[in-house]
Amino acid sequence: MEIVEIKDKNKLNDFLAGQKYSQFLQSFLWGEFQAKVGGKVFRLGAEEEGKLAAVATIVKKFLPMGKNYFYCPRGPVGKFQIQNSKQVAELLFYEIRELARKEEAMFLRFEPETELKLENWQIEKTLDVQPSKTLALDLSKTEDELLRQMHPKTRYNIRLAEKKKIKVVESGIEGFEEFWQLISQTSERDDFRLHGIDYYKEMIKLGKDSIKLFFAQSKGKAVSTGIFSFFGNTATYMHGASSDENRNLMAPYALQWEVIKLARTKSYKYYDFFGIDEKKWPGVTRFKNGFGGQAIEYPGTFDLIFDSGWYSVYKMVRKVRRTF
Repeated sequence: MEIVEIKDKNKLNDFLAGQKYSQFLQSFLWGEFQAKVGGKVFRLGAEEEGKLAAVATIVKKFLPMGKNYFYCPRGPVGKFQIQNSKQVAELLFYEIRELARKEEAMFLRFEPETELKLENWQIEKTLDVQPSKTLALDLSKTEDELLRQMHPKTRYNIRLAEKKKIKVVESGIEGFEEFWQLISQTSERDDFRLHGIDYYKEMIKLGKDSIKLFFAQSKGKAVSTGIFSFFGNTATYMHGASSDENRNLMAPYALQWEVIKLARTKSYKYYDFFGIDEKKWPGVTRFKNGFGGQAIEYPGTFDLIFDSGWYSVYKMVRKVRRTF
């Protein structure tokens, strides 16, 4: 077993595509996107006899006072259930620690798919970055089967949107201003924080075939929108928004259903709604749960600490900021 730097895009993406749920946030393209929006990206793999057993796409995140930390979104990803899984994880984390020393990173924030049983490492559970609970549809089912598993109200709203002649269309960067207007409205209405405007703009520009922007329109006017990723065997609902007006048209239901059908026709195995939480997002969770599917729960977000002194300062500052 050895740790290697992954430079081959296909090698990384093929490994991720072979997992049960293909994690787009570990993909080569997502690393390229993170580099575009200001992060430094490292891609490491644990290799056995020339074949990858685990991978970690790591983004260097910058903090005030010249400090930084590593972030591994929805990872590391690997065969951590096999007999030598502990060895795989330990070797990978040892290499990350060496890299952290060179880059002067205070800690590694990571989000494993399964619980990693590691000893003699200073690890703390922390606030989630990516949602630790999500909902996935099995797209091997027929359209009729998918409709039957939905809540009756969800089926009704999809049909109502069809009667109201809601049209779902794909767009590119030319639709960005409409997207930004809708997501800004939604942020203000539902009280959630947005990334900066360039974050979403670069995501759409870089997306190619893997990130797509869709609108649900009424009489040519966008009333709902979403950014979706298509990677490996999984299509994922990443960001969404809707207009303050025309809420009776049920456009978000039409948008989801049309993208679900598209993913199914393109032979994706799963559709990931990417985040449910009945306490934090009761309305959004109720909306997503209406489509049926299987709830998936990840262990959560953890910090592997390399510099305990600065990490304590970081935690204190973070706690103060959250109170304001």
